[in-house]
Order: sequence, then structure tokens, then C-alpha cells
Amino acid sequence: MELHIAQNTQELSENLAAWISNYIQEVLQDQPIFTLALSGGNTPKQLHMLLAKEPYKIMIPWNRIHFFWGDERAVPFEDERNNAKMAYDTLLNIVGVPEENIHVMRTDIPPEESAAAYEKMLHTYFKEGETTFDLVLLGMGDDGHTLSLFPGMPVVHEQDAWVKAFFLPAQNMYRITLTAPVVNNAACVIFMATGTGKSLTLKSVIEGTFNPDKYPSQLIRPEDGELHWFVDEAAAGALEM
Repeated sequence: MELHIAQNTQELSENLAAWISNYIQEVLQDQPIFTLALSGGNTPKQLHMLLAKEPYKIMIPWNRIHFFWGDERAVPFEDERNNAKMAYDTLLNIVGVPEENIHVMRTDIPPEESAAAYEKMLHTYFKEGETTFDLVLLGMGDDGHTLSLFPGMPVVHEQDAWVKAFFLPAQNMYRITLTAPVVNNAACVIFMATGTGKSLTLKSVIEGTFNPDKYPSQLIRPEDGELHWFVDEAAAGALEM
């Protein structure tokens, strides 16, 4: 695990945009496409908007990147809470990613059907036993959740399925999510965490006792890949360094 600490959210996003650009170009020297799983929520918006501007809009070969999602809220695409809509609005539409390279979690069909269809699609890209995504971008909630792996939910313990749908009572909605096993088989995973509200949780996730029922983010430990945490000083405030 490698920790990257920036002074503030703006610097963090700038550092991460440069890191991602370099990583994508490096990987594409040895393979034809790059597979990237995006996260939802507010944290990645600033990163998306940076990547959508020069120099990254020109430097990154967007037509060779295939986009996936870590999780999705089962709301219509037009809903502002839809993770795919956020990515289209802040990045994908701006840099001109070919539509055939964009693989959304469908919300126009029942959640369980969507999860099954997404898992089937992933198995066509990633063969059993091989590395999955080239890069997975994740956030961490104040409660320690990541993806739609929330504290105390059975999906936290899923070991077989790559994608699951379930009803989240606290939000009165269905969620569709990748599970820990498929993410842990990625070549590289990056967490972003910002703000003082996440400082004690971040300390527990990184330095505390392994307790994924309370802190599901602890589940994300790539088997053979890299794990990076990009955080600001506010989020890192409680860490022992």
C-alpha cells in the first residue's frame, strides 16, 4: 500500500490526474486497451473535470479506454444521483469516448437482472483467474463503506459473484455493486478520501484491526496488484506517520 498526501482537494485531484495519465500511457505501451472502473459520489467530480481538460484531454488516448462502474444506484439515468450520468456529464461526453467503450450498469431493468447482465459482460472481458481491471477508482464513505459495500450488509461477505444487487434500507433504494473478489483481482486500485470527517475512519481502515463488517473498505486488498490511497491533509490528520 502506498499513501499519497496532498495539501487540499485541488492538489490531490491534480496529483491524481497526472498519476493516472502516466499510468494509462505506460500500460497502453504493452496492450491494445485499458480497462478503468469509475466510482460515484462527489469526490471524483473534480478529478473528472481535470482529466477532461488539456493537457489530459489530448494526452490520453480515450478511444482505447473501456469504462466500467464500481457501483450504481438503481435510479433512472436522468436522475442526478445516477453515477453513470455524473461521469458522462463531467468526463465521457467531453473527451469523446466511443459509446461502445462505455459499459454502464443498467437501471432500466430490475436490479437483479442488471447485476446478472453486468457480471456476464465482465466475464467476457476478464477470464477466470486472470487480472481484471487495469485500474479501479474508489471512494470511501465516512462510515468506511466503498462501492456499495456498506457496514453490516451481507454483500460484504460475497466470495463468488462478481456483481450483486440488493436493497439498502437506509437509503430506501436498490444498489448494484462490484464485489471485493473482482476488485481485488485488479492490477491497480486507487482510493480517494478527503476531509476531516473521514480522518478517524481512514485511521481505522489503514491502521486498525481488520473488521470489514464495520469498515468494508478494509476488504479491498489487491492480491497481486497495487493499492494506492490519495488523501488530503484533513483526511490524513489522525494517521500515525
